[in-house]
Amino acid sequence: MSGALRSALTLAFLGLIVVVATMWGWSAFTEPFPEDDPVPICENAAIPAGTEVRRDQVVVSVFNGSGRSGLAGATSAQLEERGFVAGEVADSPQPAATTQIWSSDPTNPAVQLVQQQFKGAQVVPGDPIGVGVVVVIGEKFQALRSKQVESVVADGDSTICKATGSE
Repeated sequence: MSGALRSALTLAFLGLIVVVATMWGWSAFTEPFPEDDPVPICENAAIPAGTEVRRDQVVVSVFNGSGRSGLAGATSAQLEERGFVAGEVADSPQPAATTQIWSSDPTNPAVQLVQQQFKGAQVVPGDPIGVGVVVVIGEKFQALRSKQVESVVADGDSTICKATGSE
């Protein structure tokens, strides 16, 4: 094989490598970034009897069942200042006269801890319209209790929607 032919073949081979590398690079460059899976705000966790449940472990969703604008957001912010984890904030699907906590288990320690933050809040059966403990603020709501309860001890085995990242 002559030197000119060898040089031509080498140049053609290197040109082919450059074209393939360019195509691969362009393909990688224009590919969309991978999307991260959203992290859930809370996950169901078994709580054995006698276990302490703290505010930073409890997610609270607040819904406005009154005619006053912004009441759910303001109440959620106050609960967050107390150490609770904010869940959903929206208008309630139905009006409420008094503050209600929607739960099928009134003995749940997370429900009891949230209930102790409110004056006269009643635990009533209701659909789970939000994550964590669902609070519907009623028309008669004035303010949270001044006494802040930091934790409760579970009377029996239960399950709570424990805030992601809490100990």
